[in-house]
Amino acid sequence: MKKQLFALLFALVPFTAMAAPLPPQPFSMTPDISDEASLQRGMQLYTNYCMGCHSLEHQRFSRAATDLGMPQDLVEENLIFSSQLAFNDQMHIGMQPGDSVNWFGVSPPDLTLFNRIKGPDYIYSYLLGFYRDPSQPLGVNNIVLEASAMPNVLEPLQGVQEMVCTETNRPVEGAELDPLTGMYQSCEVLQVTRPGSMEPEEFEEAVYDLTNFLVYVGEPSRLQAQAMAPKVLIFIFIFGIFAYFLKREYWRDVH
Repeated sequence: MKKQLFALLFALVPFTAMAAPLPPQPFSMTPDISDEASLQRGMQLYTNYCMGCHSLEHQRFSRAATDLGMPQDLVEENLIFSSQLAFNDQMHIGMQPGDSVNWFGVSPPDLTLFNRIKGPDYIYSYLLGFYRDPSQPLGVNNIVLEASAMPNVLEPLQGVQEMVCTETNRPVEGAELDPLTGMYQSCEVLQVTRPGSMEPEEFEEAVYDLTNFLVYVGEPSRLQAQAMAPKVLIFIFIFGIFAYFLKREYWRDVH
């Protein structure tokens, strides 16, 4: 009996999973999945710039179109670029895993649940954090994920961004000492040195829309849940009133 009781108590003890800490995220954003226009722009950016490598295997074009208020003919004409995909299909990609490993050294992950794992600040900072680095195979690096295997696909929009380094003779947090010059060097500032097709504020808004769309994709039913929540609360309130009077009626005979 004692062993069974001990086993029951042991089973009820919660286990805490120690997740690996996320890298620094210098930029932050507040998702708003009720902003339909932002989600529509985000889906357009995703299909044009991201879907060549990253799939959304747990999301369908038709589901996104319904949730985001987009007609079927508009989606088929402007957001589905492969003849192998139909409106009701999942958002698969044509690139084979073996080819992606040969080209990039790693297979690009499916991004359906990426926001649930990393969070919106990580995605937003990552997309804003690319900078030119000739030492890397693809010529770019990222302040969030060092030696990232992903090319900066948004560079035509953002422009060329480079890391700006400053030197000082005083020790500064995060700065590294150069043994040759005896100066402390800090490289933390990103600066666009060659403009793209968008202004910096416009590009940040585009990255916000793209991140916002990935937040929606991670939990598309949240839109329906938010719409249903007031009705559920009203039902619970009305049910509570009836339950209270029913309780009084039952206990009247007892007292």
